[in-house]
This record gives sequence, structure tokens and C-alpha cells, in this order.
Amino acid sequence: MINRHLPQDMVVLVADKNMEFAVKGIFGRFQSMKMREVNPVFHVHPEHDPGCLLRGHMFLNLFVHQFAHALILLDREGCGQEIRPREALEAEIETRLSQSGWGNRAASIVIDPELEIWVWSDSPHVDSVLGWEGKNLALRHWLQQSGFLAAGQVKPERPKEALELALRTARKPRSSSLYLQLAQKVNLERCIDQSFIKLKTILQEWFPDDRVSDTTEEFY
Repeated sequence: MINRHLPQDMVVLVADKNMEFAVKGIFGRFQSMKMREVNPVFHVHPEHDPGCLLRGHMFLNLFVHQFAHALILLDREGCGQEIRPREALEAEIETRLSQSGWGNRAASIVIDPELEIWVWSDSPHVDSVLGWEGKNLALRHWLQQSGFLAAGQVKPERPKEALELALRTARKPRSSSLYLQLAQKVNLERCIDQSFIKLKTILQEWFPDDRVSDTTEEFY
């Protein structure tokens, strides 16, 4: 049972600054996420993805009595156990979190293969934020010509490599703020990535939209 007297909603442990900025942007769009507004406290694990995977529960153990919920986010690519499926890694992290005092108040999101998979959508905001707005060749056409996106694919198989080359081609400096801008602008409803869907489901469960609307019909 959640202790309603805990002073803060949630602590979030992420693997790097890019992930922190992306998730901050997502939380800022709480209405689009169909959840109530929350103000999570973020921490970046000094050991990045492997640290989140193997020792994230120890890092968050300091906060078990200060927050109602805890969340760990990391990339599968770079975590050191890439041969294992996302679901198995998440289950392992969540077991450790539960045993370290969080019970069912904590969860993990392993992004497969990496955060940049959330970036790629057919939204025109992606072109704009990545510096491709107004270019003769649309970004998605460039992805296809460069071998990152096969016919019929929605997202490139090597999302981080594709993003880095797209930015270099557009002469756009890479920064964590790009991830924040994308999260603030791209239509979240169109993201079909399973890790993102899990994040959305968890947040809706933990922080349901508190706006009450009476939909009862007055006449039948």
C-alpha cells in the first residue's frame, strides 16, 4: 500500500543526461500522457547503463522512505548484457528493487536498443529539431538513402548512429536539450515502442489523471 504521507511523488534514476532531459520533457506533457502532474527528482547513475542495471537498486535504497515511487531507465545497448531480452533485464531490476524495500512501488524501463529509438517518428518536429527543416531532402528520405531505414520500416535499426550522422550532416550540435525539445513537441500518441508504452502505462497507474469529469448521461 502506498504511504500517502511520503513527501515526494517519485525519484527517477537514469543512465545519462540525454535520458534525463528526454524523460523530463515527457513528464512535462502529463496531459498527453493522461496522468496527473508530478515533479520527479532525477539522478544520473555515475556508471551509466551498467550501473543502473546492476546497482540501481542500491543507489535508490537511500530514498525508499522519501518517495512514493521509484523508476530506473537505461538502454539495453551498452548495459553489458545485450544478449538478454529487454523484459528479462527489467524483471531482474524490479526484483532487486522489490527486495531492497520498494515492494511494488518501483519499476524499470529498458529501452531497446537505446533512447534514440524514441526520437524517430514521422513527425515534422523531428526534422525541425534535428536541423533538417527546409532542406531539399526530407530526413526520412535521407535515412532511406543512407541505409538506416529499409522500405516499410518505421524506425531505423541503428537509431543512435542514425541520429548522430543526421546531426553532423545538418551541422547541428548534439546536446541533451535536443532530447528535451523532441519530447516536448513530438506526438506521444504515435510512439509505438514497447518500452515507451510500458512507461506510459506505469505512470497512468501510479499517477492517474485527477481531473474529474462527469460523463453520466442525463437522458436515455
